[in-house]
Amino acid sequence: MRPVVIASANGHQFTNGGSKTCVETAFERIARGDDVLDALVAGVTIVELDPLDDSVGVGGLPNAEGVVQLDAACMHGPRRRAGGIAASSHVREAARLARAVMDHTDHHLLVGDADVTAFARAHGFEIVEDLHSPRSRETWLEWKRRTDPLRAIADAAEREAAIDAVTNDLAREGRVNLNHLMGTINCSGVTANGDVASVTTTSGRAWKVPGRVGDSPILGAGLYVDNAVGAAGSTGRGEANLYSLSSFFIVEEMRRGAHPRDAALAALRRVRDNTVDPRHLNSRGLPNFGVKFYAVNAKGEYAGAAMYNAGGAGTFAVCDARGARQELLEPLLDGAPGD
Repeated sequence: MRPVVIASANGHQFTNGGSKTCVETAFERIARGDDVLDALVAGVTIVELDPLDDSVGVGGLPNAEGVVQLDAACMHGPRRRAGGIAASSHVREAARLARAVMDHTDHHLLVGDADVTAFARAHGFEIVEDLHSPRSRETWLEWKRRTDPLRAIADAAEREAAIDAVTNDLAREGRVNLNHLMGTINCSGVTANGDVASVTTTSGRAWKVPGRVGDSPILGAGLYVDNAVGAAGSTGRGEANLYSLSSFFIVEEMRRGAHPRDAALAALRRVRDNTVDPRHLNSRGLPNFGVKFYAVNAKGEYAGAAMYNAGGAGTFAVCDARGARQELLEPLLDGAPGD
């Protein structure tokens, strides 16, 4: 079954002006014998640097104060090492920076823009003023113009509903992609020898509270790797994934013999069952948000799964000896989050 590279759908959509997508680049490098994590980082860097993807890297949707803050993490199965960064605002290549934390420190996670920037500067990374693209800055300014008057609404639930309505209006107008409001890229790979690695990188939840860190850079949540078992990663509502430590759970399910598809669906059921706050439930008493999981075992068997199938559950990216393509995600629930 191996080797193979899998990723969220944006792993086979963006090329940053080149000829190859993330999964194509990563698989080509694995096939020629490159280190598995080096290959994956090279792949996701393409998406990070492409301003057309407004959920990752340069041009990512900013926080509520208009600052693009990036989170990233990586795990190297053969070396049993990991690295991550959070709330970084001045380095374009967040995944490479997470890899540098893994390579050059005995730590797993560096946080805080000043400290992350100082580390990056000391290790030769280019420091930029900010990570906006013209489109991301224009979108934030329009969001802020429309939402600032709503801050005066006294009732918190009413205020948040009004702000959400603005976001939906921006999506209908084509100013923002609803799928990118909590967008991310996760990419995992298995070599011909069965070595496994994974990387996740994101600009986080759109217009988040400054300093918010989601699941992406947290081991066991945004991604998890065990070289003897496989890898898993996630996109979607990070807080739900953090609570359930879903990527760790998926790998443990695969350790017990579950196929990646069944392990990912079990994690979605766990998220569903752990969602009890009325703020996060729809009229059916089910989660009013989306989560997607991507899993691959050490044999090269893989799957992707999504919480809902509305409009089709969506796709995830795959590249193996048959080439790069999008495959369908397996849905857990019928309908849409807002039903």
